[in-house]
Amino acid sequence: MPCPAKRSRSVNSPAASTTTSGRVAQEAERRRTFAVISHPDAGKSTLTEALALHAKMISEAGAIHGKSGRKSTVSDWMEMEKARGISVSSTALQFEYGECVINLVDTPGHSDFSEDTYRVLTAVDAAVMLIDAAKGLEPQTLKLFQVCRHRGIPVITVINKWDRPGRAPLELLDEINERIGLTPTPLFLPVGIAGDFRGLLRRGPDGVATEYIHFTRTAGGATIAPEESFTPEQAAAREGEPWETAAEESELLSATGQDHDQELFLAGQTSPVIYASAMLNFGVRQLLDTLVALAPSPGPRTDITGTPREPSDPFSAVVFKVQAGMDAAHRDRLAFMRIVSGEFERGMVVTHAQTGRPFATKYALTVFGRERATVDTAYPGDVVGLVNATALAPGHTLFVDKKVEFPPIPSFAPEHFATLRARSAGKYKQFRKAIDQLDSEGVVQVLRNDVRGDASPVLAAVGPMQFEVVTARMQAEFNVETQLDFLPYQLARRTDAASAPELDRQRGVEVFTRTDGAILALFSDKWRLQYIQKEMADLTLEPLVATAD
Repeated sequence: MPCPAKRSRSVNSPAASTTTSGRVAQEAERRRTFAVISHPDAGKSTLTEALALHAKMISEAGAIHGKSGRKSTVSDWMEMEKARGISVSSTALQFEYGECVINLVDTPGHSDFSEDTYRVLTAVDAAVMLIDAAKGLEPQTLKLFQVCRHRGIPVITVINKWDRPGRAPLELLDEINERIGLTPTPLFLPVGIAGDFRGLLRRGPDGVATEYIHFTRTAGGATIAPEESFTPEQAAAREGEPWETAAEESELLSATGQDHDQELFLAGQTSPVIYASAMLNFGVRQLLDTLVALAPSPGPRTDITGTPREPSDPFSAVVFKVQAGMDAAHRDRLAFMRIVSGEFERGMVVTHAQTGRPFATKYALTVFGRERATVDTAYPGDVVGLVNATALAPGHTLFVDKKVEFPPIPSFAPEHFATLRARSAGKYKQFRKAIDQLDSEGVVQVLRNDVRGDASPVLAAVGPMQFEVVTARMQAEFNVETQLDFLPYQLARRTDAASAPELDRQRGVEVFTRTDGAILALFSDKWRLQYIQKEMADLTLEPLVATAD
């Protein structure tokens, strides 16, 4: 539903007499917190910046891909991201749009960083699934959609790059329906085939066209594309056959039941669809308006006891991301928390559920790419960065009043393993500090055993590019040059202290302890694992949590 109007908190305002819980509930209704998910190179970071442009947070959009003479996107701040034109970390952007407060959490596009994306999806209320008009559904998109389905996150679909040659609009809709069982319900249809994007047909009840929105290109898509609105009769006269084709397709979709139903959307059975070109800023305003009108505001979150925590309850928050190195001048460490309930006030003392200790929140920020601003108050749905929160890790809970603790964020099962050591023995102290920091951020999982020692810990990752991030940040942030050596292991299984000695004696197996205390056995291949499971059935070997399933 549309956001309620923001009320003043002055003493002369009627809102002055509103209870704290009532004010929190009202502010929560204004929030829309979502993530953008996609396969690499579908245009996710470009769309993120286009949304910021339309919200007037920036005056000019920059192109991605790190091409000579072009800007990197606001949300891509790491040097590796700028050089490669991909997102390898998640960032949070907050801005106002009309009466709403938008919390947009940009996510890594590359599959090697699925674990980081999963953490982000634990902190949002909706997702925008971005699909390349030429390629359709791709493996990473499918995987991330399954995470959304598992978590009950409603999905809005954007078919991007309609300004380039691509597939037929109904063909793409059929693919969504057939491959993921989600019924697409377009709110807008493109006028003009892929590569000849003229504008959008707005669909009304029963598939009847109600408006034609015509876009005009701007130089390089750097500014908001001008829009003109026409009646269906004017559109037919202006565009001719392309308009008639879009109108016929709209009626056909309605005949097959592909009209928007809010209850089915929130239940995860349907997905509103918008065709767009993020690079040209076509369809971006329509996406923002759709998010405001249809995406859910923050709702209750279940704690570890199964009790729902309502947005109007006393303050609580979940840490979903820890990131260092965003400010090269200060080398600080930001813990991103999603506020679940209550009103956050900078400087308030909260309790850290995992340790039971008080935690001060003096340094609290909202983050827009690398730009920061001190935040004094925040409400459910908001994402707030806490500076130098060294005790916090992904999955931790903060609260006031009666204790509440939310379920931990599980880790992905790693598939790649390598040892890391400092090239210079004189850098050992910095090396240990860097490893501990990257481990606490969840950049990689760190494994240790007595044989290898602390000087060459084993790094475990979902994808090999995570290792590149580690070595790059070691050099850039800690001035430590490292040597990475890959290990011949392909699988990890959880075991226990009783089984570990016997497993450690087996060929092609090595046992480690993860930082969180979990004991993991690494296997050279699946056949070695199957042999040991068959011959030594009494040993404990459990699959690690596969959170994308």
